Amino acid sequence: MVCVSYSPRMASGMQDKQYTPSLLSFFIYNPTFGPREGEEEKKILFYHPIDVEKNEKIRNVGLCEAIVQFTRTFCPTKPAKSLHTQKNRQFFFEPEDNFWIVMVVRNPMIEKPNKDGKPPTTEYQEEEILDTVYGAVVRQCYSMYKLFNGTFGRAMEAGGVELLIQKLEKFFYRYLQTLHLQSCDLLDVFGGISFFPLDKMTYLKIQSFVNRVEESLSLIKYTAFLYNDQLIWSGLEQDDMRILYKYLTTSLFPRHSEPELAGRDSPLRPEVTGNLLHYGRFLTGPTNFKDPEAKFRFPKIFVSTEDGYEELHLIVYKVRETSVELTRAFCEQLDSLVGPQLTLLASDICEQFTINRRIAGPEKEPQFKFIYFNHMNLAEKSTIHMRKTASVSLTSVHPDLMKILGDINCDFARVDEDEEIIVKAMTDYWVVGKKSDQRELYVILNQKNANLIEVNEEVKRLCATHGKTLKPVGVAVMAASV
Repeated sequence: MVCVSYSPRMASGMQDKQYTPSLLSFFIYNPTFGPREGEEEKKILFYHPIDVEKNEKIRNVGLCEAIVQFTRTFCPTKPAKSLHTQKNRQFFFEPEDNFWIVMVVRNPMIEKPNKDGKPPTTEYQEEEILDTVYGAVVRQCYSMYKLFNGTFGRAMEAGGVELLIQKLEKFFYRYLQTLHLQSCDLLDVFGGISFFPLDKMTYLKIQSFVNRVEESLSLIKYTAFLYNDQLIWSGLEQDDMRILYKYLTTSLFPRHSEPELAGRDSPLRPEVTGNLLHYGRFLTGPTNFKDPEAKFRFPKIFVSTEDGYEELHLIVYKVRETSVELTRAFCEQLDSLVGPQLTLLASDICEQFTINRRIAGPEKEPQFKFIYFNHMNLAEKSTIHMRKTASVSLTSVHPDLMKILGDINCDFARVDEDEEIIVKAMTDYWVVGKKSDQRELYVILNQKNANLIEVNEEVKRLCATHGKTLKPVGVAVMAASV
């Protein structure tokens, strides 16, 4: 067990301007595509921002290539992952052989005004950026691309460099606009899944429902079941479910939440069609079965198999996925089969949700907040985050405390053994990190008069009380391609 004292950053004056981390550039290159002098531009497959002058692109890519090659001389199997400078931080990731993704992030900074009209003094806070957090963001960028497009190698096999460049430009020019680096934190490192705690009887009902759906509709390949952005059941491999879960909860579901919450007469509210005995509807695909011009198109996704990957279509009827021609008849059959049963299950789960809240007792400000992550099943739970989406991360604690959590996680990543770290912040908060049996727990306690022994006992009580919690209505279904 390690105990240290931690001081927060100095508070800025009222006139100081504080700038959060921001994306300076993002590019993808392959050094084997332009090996000879004069062909350097052929290495560049994608570069953001697009308006950068050609020679600057070549210079930046060449610098990254040199850094990677130089670090290989020290450890051929582990080239550089990041480069620290005063003004920015560069992150390197090789997702496939010879394909490199580089993200350059401007360090947060503070501009302090000077007297006598002199230019303001800029202080770069290079230590405020954590490699583990933003390195995870780069890996998420590739995983999200692969979910909807397959690997870089697949595009090369299908249409060569030209097709790969088209796919990269189409995906990343839109995806990079959704990156909000100032909101990234420890949850991005974990990339976990929030599970919904459910009683055995309701869980068996859901499993029975999933089995009936898959038996009745032969096109369905995999199914996942969620409630309030929490996962209850999934037939996908963990890594596929992890990235699909991130897409659903930070992109697709939020886009549809505003229309669902709109008033009855609001133009945002979706039209209710079909059987009025249930409240199911498609989030992807057809919005109105009665429209003869309705298009039955669903986004393609790629999931892992033993032999490589499998191309499917993502159908979201409170959630699901596929790939063959998905006809009106199939969608109507799915709607009539899933809709009524899903409505009944939603009622059962809502009742369980009410019971869980009653057991938890009246809501009041707790003396502790925590983040829990299980590496074995990717289970994640946070009472620190009030809201976490692609564009915003609302936390109930000060950023300095979030930085301490990230620092503790970095320490855990350096060793394989179980470990415990206790930190006393100058703001009288206690921060505790425990790593044991592939599980990590981070606790923030607001007990300024507590001593080390009392803090340790409080964390033990927390583990005993919340150790058994953690399990996910929407329904995600996938059908295999033919």
